[in-house]
Amino acid sequence: MKKIFFLGMTVLLAGCHSAVDTEQKVNRLYDSMSQEERIAQLQSMYMDDLLNENGQLDTAKCREKIPYGIGHFSQFAMQQPRDPNQLRDLVSAVQDWIINNTPNGIPALFHEEVLSGINTRGATIYPQQIGQACSFNIDLAALKTRQTSTDLRMMGGILALSPMVDVCRTPSFNRLEESYGEDAYLSAAMGVAFVRGLQQDDLKKGVGACSKHYLGYGGGGNADEKELLEEILLPHEAMIRVAGSKVVMPGYHAVAAGGKKENCVANSYILRDILRDYLAFDGMVVSDYTAIDQLPDIKDPVLKAAAAINAGNDVDFPVGANYKYLQEAIDKGLVKQETFECAVKNVLRHKCRAGLLDKNPYLYSKEKIEFDRPEERQTAYDIASQSVVLLENNGILPLKVNGKQLTRNILVTGPNANSMWAMCGDYTFPSMTYFWKMKTDDLEHPDIVTLLEGMKSHKPENVNIMYSRGCDWTEEIETKYMEDGDKRAWGYELLHRKVDSGEKADKDEALAMARQSDVIIAAVGENIMLCGENRDRKGLRLPGKQEQYVEALLATGKPVVLIVFGGRAQVISGIAERCAAVIQAWYPGEEGGNAIADILYGKVSPSGKLSVSYPKEEIYEPICYNYTAEKDNRIQWPFGYGLTYTTFDYQNLQIAKEASTSDKFVTCSFEIKNTGQIAADEVTQIYLSPTDKTQKIRPIQLQGFARVSLLPGESKTVTMKLYTEQFGYYTNDGHRQWNIAPGQYLIKVGASSGDIRLSQGITLKGDIVTKPLREYYFSEVQ
Repeated sequence: MKKIFFLGMTVLLAGCHSAVDTEQKVNRLYDSMSQEERIAQLQSMYMDDLLNENGQLDTAKCREKIPYGIGHFSQFAMQQPRDPNQLRDLVSAVQDWIINNTPNGIPALFHEEVLSGINTRGATIYPQQIGQACSFNIDLAALKTRQTSTDLRMMGGILALSPMVDVCRTPSFNRLEESYGEDAYLSAAMGVAFVRGLQQDDLKKGVGACSKHYLGYGGGGNADEKELLEEILLPHEAMIRVAGSKVVMPGYHAVAAGGKKENCVANSYILRDILRDYLAFDGMVVSDYTAIDQLPDIKDPVLKAAAAINAGNDVDFPVGANYKYLQEAIDKGLVKQETFECAVKNVLRHKCRAGLLDKNPYLYSKEKIEFDRPEERQTAYDIASQSVVLLENNGILPLKVNGKQLTRNILVTGPNANSMWAMCGDYTFPSMTYFWKMKTDDLEHPDIVTLLEGMKSHKPENVNIMYSRGCDWTEEIETKYMEDGDKRAWGYELLHRKVDSGEKADKDEALAMARQSDVIIAAVGENIMLCGENRDRKGLRLPGKQEQYVEALLATGKPVVLIVFGGRAQVISGIAERCAAVIQAWYPGEEGGNAIADILYGKVSPSGKLSVSYPKEEIYEPICYNYTAEKDNRIQWPFGYGLTYTTFDYQNLQIAKEASTSDKFVTCSFEIKNTGQIAADEVTQIYLSPTDKTQKIRPIQLQGFARVSLLPGESKTVTMKLYTEQFGYYTNDGHRQWNIAPGQYLIKVGASSGDIRLSQGITLKGDIVTKPLREYYFSEVQ
C-alpha cells in the first residue's frame, strides 16, 4: 500500500471511492505536501526533457527537473514518432521514478490530443469532428472515443485535451474543422457522446475529457448574455452536468462578458461566476498552451501567474512558464493562500478521481499494445461513410449510365485526388508532425487510403481509372502569418511554406484525359497549411487556381463530380450549379478514400447532413440557421441539408395538442418511408419554433434527431420524448434561471432546417416554471 507522510505519522492512502472520501484524501495529502510539491502540481513539462540522447529516462535529469514531482506531462505521445509499447515503457519508467523518488510519490497526469484519434504515430485517424457531426450519429461518436480511450490508457495517457465543443458560427474561422459546427444542440449531443466513450463511465479505467475552448471561441465570444449562456455554453454545460466531464480549458481569445473584455484564461466572470458558481463545476481548469504568456499589457510573469490563478485557472500548460513564479506572487500578496490551495486541490481531486492515488492505480497496461486494429479501421470507415454530404446530384451518382451500365472511363484528378492531406485534419500525427516538427517524410502512419486508391481498389470490373493531378493546391504560398492561437507557432519559417505533393500537376495532360473520359471526379479544396490552428488564407473560395481548373474541366463538356475536401465550407457558387454532382467530404480520415469510392460506386448511399450553413458568398461574421426562420440568401445549402440516392416520405405526425408547463415531457411520433429503390439512412430532425414574436426562444431550433435505416419500400415509426425544459429559455433578472413559459409552440419535423415536412402546434398551459438550471438537455428516441 502506498505511503505518504502526514504530520510526522505514516498515513496509508486508500482509494477515492466517494465524494466525501475524495475530499478527505485530498485534504490529507495536501497537508502533507511541501509548498514546492504543491506548486509542482500546477505545472507541466515535456517527457522528452527527461530523456537522454538514447531516448531513455535520465534519472539525473529527473533529480534536477522534478525533485518535487510534477503535475502533468504535455502531449507525451507526439513528441517523437515512437511505437506505442515504447511510449508505454517510457511512461512506466517516469511514473516509477516519481512514485519512488519524490516526497509524496504522486503520479503525474500524462495528456494528449485525441480529436480524431490519438495524436501519435500509427494510431487510427478518424474523420475530423466537423465531418463527424454531419453523421448525426452519437453511437459512432462514443464508439470512436471508447476505442481511442482504451489505447491511450494502455499507453499511460490519463487525460485528453479534447473535445473542442465551440459553437462555431463564423464560416471563415480557421479552426472550424475541430468543432461540431454552428448548432449548440448538435454540438452538445456529440460532445456528451465523446465524453461518455472517452471516460467509459469510470475515470479510473477511461481517459478524462477536457471541454474546450471555453467560452465562445469561433464566433460566440461577443454574443449577448442570453445567447452566451443559452447556446454557446450549452455543450460545455452538458458535458459537465450530463457526462461528468471534469476538466475545462479556457480559450486564447478575450470575451466581452461581465462588463469587461478579458482573455478567457484570466477571466473570472466565465471561470468563477459562470463555471464554478452557476454550473457548480468542481473539476480542474487548465490553460491552453502559452495562453497565460499571451495576457495583454502584462509583461511580468509573476503578474501573469497571479492574474490567471486569481481568475480561476488552475494549471499552466505546456511547461509552467508562469506558474513557477507562484511562490513569489504569494509572497508579494498578489495571490491568497486559499486561492492557491484551491487550485492545487483541484488537481489532486482529479488525480484521485482518475485512480492515481489508489493502492494499485491503473497507470498503464503491461499487455502488448496494437494500434489501428481492424475494428478501429471499420469504425473510421463507418464514420467517414456517414459524414460525407451529397450537396448536388443531377442523376450521375451513383456512377451508372442509363441506370444499368457503369461508367467505363473515369478520370480522377485535382490536388486532393491522390493525397493523404485530403484525409487528415489538424491534430493528427501526420499533420502535427508536418506542421510543428517540419518533417515531410515517413508520415503515412497508419495507412491512409487516398481517393484514387479507393477508386481503384473498389472499382467494379471493366472500369478504367485514369489519373492526372492536373492542378496544385496553390501556386504561391497562401498561408497567412497570424499571431493567433498557440504562441509557439508565431514564426515566419513555420508558417511561410506550402505543401509539396511530390507529383507533377500537368494541366494539359489532365484535360486530354478528361476528353477521353465518361465522367470526371475532381477532388479539390484545402490542406494542412491552408486551414487549421495558426493557419489561414485569404478568402473562402477554392485556393490557388483550383476554380479555374474546374472551369476548364467543365468546358470539356464531360460531367464533373466535384468533391471538396477541407476543414470548413468553401464557397463554390458559380461552379457548383454546373457540376453534375457536388460532395462535401471534409477531412474523412484514414478510410476516407474507401468510403467516398463506395458512395460514388453506389455501394453505400450518402447520408451526411450539414452541421453548418453552407455559404454562397464569403462571410466573416457569425451566422446560424436559428437566427431567422426566413431564407438567408447568403446561404447555398442550409443546416441539416444532405441528399441520398433515394427519397423519403414523412407522414402522420402525432403529438398532444396541449400539455402543462409542469409536465416532464411530451411525446411525438411520425412515420417515415423509403419511397425509392435503394437502401439508405435518413437523418430526421425535430425543430421547435415559437408562434409569437414575443416568445423568448429562437425562431427555429434543433431539439432532436434520429438516424433511421430503411430498405426500399420500408416504413418505420419514430417516437421521441421532448422534455418541456427544451421549450425553455434563460433569463437573468438579478439571478440566473431557466424558464418554461406557457404559450403555443410549433413542433416541426424535417429533412433539414430548410426542408420541413411536417408540423403541428402544441400549447403549454399553466404557470411559468422556473429552475436554476436545466436538468434535461436532449430529447430521447424510443
